[in-house]
Order: sequence, then structure tokens, then C-alpha cells
Amino acid sequence: MKNPIVSLCFVFVWLTFSCSTEKETEVENYDVVVYGANSAGIMAAYTAKTMGKSVVLIEPSHHLGGLTTGGLGYTDIGNKYAVTGLSRDFYRRLGDHYGKFEQWIFEPSVAKKTFQDYLDRAGIEVQYDYRVIGVNKEDGFILEIELEKSGNPSADRRYVAGEMVIDATYEGDLMALSGVSYAIGREANSMYGETYNGVQLMTGHQFPDGIDPYKTPGDPSSGLLWGISEDELQPDGTGDDKIQAYNYRICLTNDPANRVEITEPEGYDPSMFDLLVRLFEAQPDRQSLNNYFIWSHMPNNKTDINNRGGFSTDMIGMNHEYPEADYERRQEIIDAHTHYTKSLLYFYKTDPRVPAAIQEQIQEWGYPKDEYLDNDHWTPQLYVREVRRMIGEYVMTQANCVGEEVVEDGIGMAAYTMDSHNIQRIVIEKDGKKMVKNEGNVEIGGFGPYPIAYRSLIPKSEEAKNLFVPAAMSASHIAFGSIRMEPVFMVLGQASAVAASMAIDEGQAVQEVDVPALQEELKSNPLADGSTADILVDNDDEAQVSLSGDWEKMSRGGYGPSFLFAGSAGNNSARFSPSIKDAGKYGVYVYFSRVADASSQTNILLGDGFEEHEMVIREEDVRVEGQTSGEWVHLGDFGFKPNTSPFVEVSNKNADGNVVADAVLWVPVR
Repeated sequence: MKNPIVSLCFVFVWLTFSCSTEKETEVENYDVVVYGANSAGIMAAYTAKTMGKSVVLIEPSHHLGGLTTGGLGYTDIGNKYAVTGLSRDFYRRLGDHYGKFEQWIFEPSVAKKTFQDYLDRAGIEVQYDYRVIGVNKEDGFILEIELEKSGNPSADRRYVAGEMVIDATYEGDLMALSGVSYAIGREANSMYGETYNGVQLMTGHQFPDGIDPYKTPGDPSSGLLWGISEDELQPDGTGDDKIQAYNYRICLTNDPANRVEITEPEGYDPSMFDLLVRLFEAQPDRQSLNNYFIWSHMPNNKTDINNRGGFSTDMIGMNHEYPEADYERRQEIIDAHTHYTKSLLYFYKTDPRVPAAIQEQIQEWGYPKDEYLDNDHWTPQLYVREVRRMIGEYVMTQANCVGEEVVEDGIGMAAYTMDSHNIQRIVIEKDGKKMVKNEGNVEIGGFGPYPIAYRSLIPKSEEAKNLFVPAAMSASHIAFGSIRMEPVFMVLGQASAVAASMAIDEGQAVQEVDVPALQEELKSNPLADGSTADILVDNDDEAQVSLSGDWEKMSRGGYGPSFLFAGSAGNNSARFSPSIKDAGKYGVYVYFSRVADASSQTNILLGDGFEEHEMVIREEDVRVEGQTSGEWVHLGDFGFKPNTSPFVEVSNKNADGNVVADAVLWVPVR
């Protein structure tokens, strides 16, 4: 059902433009407007379209997929239990490409092709190269969005309207233009009763003590080396408007047939890396690229390179203007990061001050010919880790991350460490000596998956009634550091689209959506297409798991909140029993978590409701890749029917070490 208030407002806006201009302004009308074709936006648009809504997907750049296709192929998972719905489907479709059940490390071009397939199946054509410059709003409803051509701002403007609007961008530009409250930088710890927000001088990605910050060592009058700020260190927990560092997730290759050489960028200045040279000198025992980069290997001889240590790919302190900058200034900041990163690679490859062993290691690497063909083989997506954060109906905080506060309106989960990259590079005094330090790095984990509030995706009612913000969502700086992962953004994009569709059907504002009904829809229709859902039985599902013997529960490192393990002594078994509602063939998978002194084999007994099948899984056959603690192992495809008693039983029969009982999954065979 159309919202009568919104529909009348559209008429008012059209009449206003018709009367105030010589030429009538055409307004394009849709059920759902999605701004930003990153991972969240793609899943939002796909979901809304499969739910029968008219959709437009607008992208300010020419790039599809945001960071997921922009080099971040070594997925920040946290815990696979938190990856649900279309997000999980995406990684399974990547698995189809690579011949696995799920794939969490991948090439940019493969991710882009996979995203494009979603859009093609839904019949969605991305409207590239349009960026928002104005929002018309009345009585809390966004009536119309004004767009300009990103590559030609002087061209005719474009106007679109939607009953529901989803700002999926990392920047939250549409949100900001809508008059919605937002935060930039770090809150003081005192604001939300947190521990790890605000200024934090920690040891992670840090310089060792004693590295002199001045161009002439010991002489402040000579000036600071490049990259060091003159700002003074504030007390721990102090809030500010500074932003954690941005960088590029770099895709290189060492395949000679697919390699483009790293060459000197225009304007190259090796003095930018004088501080890095001092870091080399301070730690002469570190003679590997992996000491200065996170050099993750992707399929087909490629990389996903990330920041590591005191001086790496993060361009610390050079992005603080970005959130509120205009489009031209933002491009200057992006260009500066591009220049810095290409210069850094060229420096490693050519400068005689680089340790010989490290320089030799980088010689085999270059840009991949088969990636980013329209951008000179360089990713067009800067890793803008954090820009604006909405202050919505509910603000997610550290208390949510660690389980001290659990929301009841959860529509997705997060599971990653509370993570912030460094924010500034400054001079401190220690033991009477001036030295350089990085400030702002936080890496605090040790907690399980936790729910993300629906209210954190929507503005306050008095600010906007038809807007969702799944990426620049409502969270404190440190909580956002845990939530801001690409798989989670996909989950939140899907949840936003389902809620938008429900709001349209009921003629409601986003704050009026029936959250229990939304939660049920996400659970029962996870692929948004009416197909039969997976059946997951986790060891914490006590009604569906029966235990025999002596099992110990571990709260870290498994699938979901915990996992069970037992030694080889005694007779220990754990039986996982699903509820089959739809008859059909299902693939059955058991999750194996890494444990010390693991048994070389695990005995499995599978009952399909008619007969039992005994099998042995060998530990050497369980391949765990990427940022994950375990892996699914396929037991086979079996037919199941309702009203039978299927099960999978894990035991320590014939074990010669520790055995894990964690989770079992029944996946409908496509």
C-alpha cells in the first residue's frame, strides 16, 4: 500500500518545480531508492527487487561492489555464525567459482562478477556516475533527491523519489543532506560509558621506543619528518573529531605472465619514507615483507595487502578532512592516498636504503593485468574505514559488543574484534627523550557474536521517517570498529530492504515497522526469494543437541557462541537433530574448529531418517583458510522428509586426540 502522505508530497514537489522553472523538472519515482552500489547497496537493491518493489540503484563512481571488489579479498569474518542470508549466499557463490562450499579469500574481479550476477538476475541496471547534492524533505519524509553527474557537474540535474530511501554509502552523504544527526571521529569514553573509545596510545602497529622524529636527529628546529603531526597527545579516552587511517587493500601478482611492473609515480618523493628508514634501522632483525605489510595470498598468485606495523600502507593522519569535505577536496585526498601507496611500493622496489633481503622479495611482484582494467590495474576504491556515523534511534556501543547489553530488535549480527587503525602520528616524551609514536590503534576481542539493533539502521523519528542507513549506521567509534565489516554490511543492507518493503506495504514510517515480523522474515526467507532455508543446529541449541559423556565448552574459536571438545578417553558423543519441514535433498556439513592436539580422525554417524551411515573425517583433509577458526566439511547429499528422525552424531570413537562438536548444517541442494 502506498503511503498517502508520501504520495501527496510527491505531487506537491512536482507542482513546485513546475511552477518555479520555465521547463518542467521530471522526477523519477520508485518504491525504493538505493544510493551506493557497494556490498550493502547491492544486497539492498536485489532484496527489494525480489520482494516485488521497483528499485533504482545509484552509484556516485564507476565502481561496483565497494571494498569487496576493491581489493579486500581476505575477508574480515570474525565468526561465520554472524554471516547470514544473502551475505552467506555471496560467499557460497564465490565457493561455486573456486570449487568449494564457501570461499572467503578471492580475487576482486571474481567478486565483481558475482555481484553483477545478482543484479542481472534481478534485472537491476546500476545508474553510475551520479552523486547526491540535495535532498527535499517534508514532515520527516524524504520527498526527492537531487543528483548531479559526478564526471560533469555542469550537466543537467537529475531528480529521483522513492517511498523508501536507503543510503548504503560508506560516507553517509545522503543521510547528512537529509538533516539526520551524525557523529565524526571518536566519542569520549565518558559519553557512553566505554573503555576503548577516545584517545588510545597502545602497542599495536607501533614504533619501538627511541625513534627520533626530527629531520636532523635531536634538533626540533629542523622540523618533523614527513607524516608526523604537531598535535599534542591528549589524555586517554579524550574525544576528538579525528578519523582512523585509510589505505588501499593492494592487489598485486607474482605471475610473470600477468604482471605489470611497478614504476615511479609522477611526483615521487623518497623523503616521504625517511621515517620508515629509521624504523628499518631500529629493527634490523626484521628482514621480511611480512614484517611491514600484511601480505595475504589470494587465489591465482594474487594478494590482498594490508597495513602492518609502525609505518605501512595506512596514510595516518591525512584523512581527517574527508568526512565533511566537498567532492573536489575528497578527490584530492583520494589522489594523495593513491600517490602515497604507489610511491611506497616503488620505494621498496628501488631505494637503496631498503634492506636488501626485503627489496629482493618485492621484485617479483607487480600490478595484475587482469584486474581493474578500466583504472590502470589499480583499485578505484579507497578503504574509507570510517566516515560519518548516524546518531539514530539507538546507538550501538562497547556494551553491545561485549554482551553487557543485548538488544531485542536484532536483525543481524557482528562478531569482529573492536578494531580501530591508528589515527595520528605524534611526538611524545618518554624518559626525557622525544620520540615518534602512533596513536589510535585498538584491537580488543574475546567476545562472541552479538545482535545489531534494527533501531541502529534508522534515524530518529523527528529527523527522517523513510530512510535506512546500513553502512554509516548508528554506533560509537569503537563499536563501529567491530561492526564495519563487508559481510555485516551485506546483512544490514538486506535487512534494510526487507524492512523498507514491509513499511511500503503497510504504509508505515521506518520507526513503525513490526520488528518481530521483520526478524521472522529474515530467518524464514534468508535468500529473499522464497526458497527453502538452511537448517542449522549449533551446539548451543540445547533442545536439538543431546550429549553423552564428558564434553568441555569453549567460548572462543568456534562457530557461534561456543563449541564443545572432548579428549580421546571415555565414550563421548554429541547428536545434532534437525527439524525437517520441506522434503528434499540436502547437503550435510559438519563444522570443524581448530583445537590443539586434534585427533587425526573423527567418527561421524549420520541418520537420514531411514538408515544410518558411518563415516570418518580425517583431520588432514580439513583445510582452513582465511580469517576463520574452522571449516565446514561436506558429509554428502541425502534425501530427507518431515516427521522422521534425522541426526548427525559426532563422537570420540577411535580418536587419538581432541574431538570437536560444534555445528551441523543441512543445505537444500540447488
